[in-house]
Amino acid sequence: MKQKLGLFLIVNLTILSFTYAQPDRWQQRVKYKMDVDVDVNTNLIYGTENLEYSNNSPDKLDRVFFHLYWNAFQPGSEMDVRSRELGKILINGRPDWDPRVKDRISKLSPAEIGYQKIISLKLNGVDQPMKLHGTILEVDLTKPILPNSNVNFEIAFEAQVPVQIRRSGRDNAQGVRYSMSQWYPKMCEYDYEGWHPTPYVAREFYGVWGDYDVTIKIDSSYKLGGTGVLVNASQVGWGYDKPGTPLKNIATPKRTWHFVGKNVHDFVWAADPDYEHIVRKQDDVVLNVIYKKSDSLQANWETVADAAVTVLPYMEKRFGKYSYPQYSFIQGGDGGMEYPMATLIYGPGLGTVFHEWMHSWYQMMLGTNESLYPWMDEGFTSWAEGEVMAYYDSVMNIQPDERQKALPLNHASAYNSYYSLLKKSLEEPLTTHSDHYNTNYAYSINAYSRGEIFLEQLGYIVSDSVRDKILLEYYKLWRFKHPNAADFMKVAQDVSGIQLDWYKEYWINTTKTIDYGIDSLWEDNGITKIRLRRIGEMPMPVDLELTFKDSTKELHYIPLDLMFNNKPPENNEPRFIHKEWNWTNPTYVVDFNHPLNQLMQVEIDPTKRMADVNPKNNILKLSW
Repeated sequence: MKQKLGLFLIVNLTILSFTYAQPDRWQQRVKYKMDVDVDVNTNLIYGTENLEYSNNSPDKLDRVFFHLYWNAFQPGSEMDVRSRELGKILINGRPDWDPRVKDRISKLSPAEIGYQKIISLKLNGVDQPMKLHGTILEVDLTKPILPNSNVNFEIAFEAQVPVQIRRSGRDNAQGVRYSMSQWYPKMCEYDYEGWHPTPYVAREFYGVWGDYDVTIKIDSSYKLGGTGVLVNASQVGWGYDKPGTPLKNIATPKRTWHFVGKNVHDFVWAADPDYEHIVRKQDDVVLNVIYKKSDSLQANWETVADAAVTVLPYMEKRFGKYSYPQYSFIQGGDGGMEYPMATLIYGPGLGTVFHEWMHSWYQMMLGTNESLYPWMDEGFTSWAEGEVMAYYDSVMNIQPDERQKALPLNHASAYNSYYSLLKKSLEEPLTTHSDHYNTNYAYSINAYSRGEIFLEQLGYIVSDSVRDKILLEYYKLWRFKHPNAADFMKVAQDVSGIQLDWYKEYWINTTKTIDYGIDSLWEDNGITKIRLRRIGEMPMPVDLELTFKDSTKELHYIPLDLMFNNKPPENNEPRFIHKEWNWTNPTYVVDFNHPLNQLMQVEIDPTKRMADVNPKNNILKLSW
């Protein structure tokens, strides 16, 4: 049976107003105190690292692991070999390697490679035996770290900055001297699943929450930006003490920069003698834009600063408060790469700017294991980027182009990329480890586009307004923690009151696709009937819009039996609710009280948020 619901509908969503119990899963903690000295003539770094490690787990740790990322930039490394192997695969007639990497690592000279060498490593003052596995250092401890105890590691290291290839390096395409990411011996994460000593093969990271106290000595002409707050701003100047001040003159050949970042899981910095510095402030957040001097791009970088001021209140309203005192957009790297309180971006494009900044939520405050859940990192960020860009365009009165109007306005490119992947038959489950995809092409579309569609489609299932409440509750419960896919789905179910395990199973764990079609329609004793058919293997609830000769419309809603609840009405739009569609049934009949000859159009999913692989059979136009 069906029931007509209007604006008077009362939806039982009182669960939305409740505060859920905070997750109590333990996680490790670190405190880094680093002192580094940079030789800009030899591109060598000499550093010491005092690391306080808190083992908050119930486990005794007999060994620990460290990342030595720059060892990837050596001929024959796993990154080098993997890139060249993927380059043998042709997609659209082009090699499937990362165009920034290609076979460049194999051609590096000894002066161009990157490396990180551990000179000494002590635990509580005692030297420890070490084994090097490329980009991973294994330390077999002479004395185990007991549960719920703190220990100190003292590390001395030497590193050579590689030429710019991927994320970090020297002398990038825009002429930035140093892009310093993944530059120090970094503790691998240990969580409820155990150690995560993931080699640096291609992408994605996972880090331990902690505090960073970093002192950098470098040639006095260099200017820096990075993670954290510059605590010796009064000695440095250059806009850090107050906007517009010059770099202060000093008598020594090297200047000291002292940054402190609290409650972060990584630290990035960049340096160049010709950097310019724009400073803005929005509420209590300082916004830095640091870029190479260029008369032609000056206005663009000013736009970045102004846009950041414009969108921050919206970002905080939609996704939760930005929890740090500053954020820096720093020109450097090879595209866009996110880090706590900073990003390296090669240019002032606002799409990249908004994307990298939104990573402050989806990875820097909600620290998923990116290697296992890249779609929760890149996908959620891509979705948020689309929302922020749409808001900015509306404020600036920028109109969307016709292509964007064809699909969900803010996310059209994600749907189109997903459909393109399917046409090439290269799809893989979202559960695939980020380094183990068969192609870079499949990884990119899965992590970014399918992850983006996941959230947009979630709005189709539970309503956009409830989806937005889910994201805020997710932020509130899991900020500064390491959530996984099951954690997010639990929040989504609790907030929506809708069972969603089936959505996780189909969209994340499989490559099954959605395809619904209009099968037939007829009139029987004055009742018009429409038969719908599920052609694809993935079941979904169905929104069905009917348009009649008098231009009136009716919205019919068919819940999926696996949901055990209904989506609330959206935008106060009246609708007819039908009985649930059992997922085992390939067809479903909808009936309504209008003569058949009055019907002009039938459309499945009029908002086009469902990733239906064959939209042509979603609409039927009638001529009488």
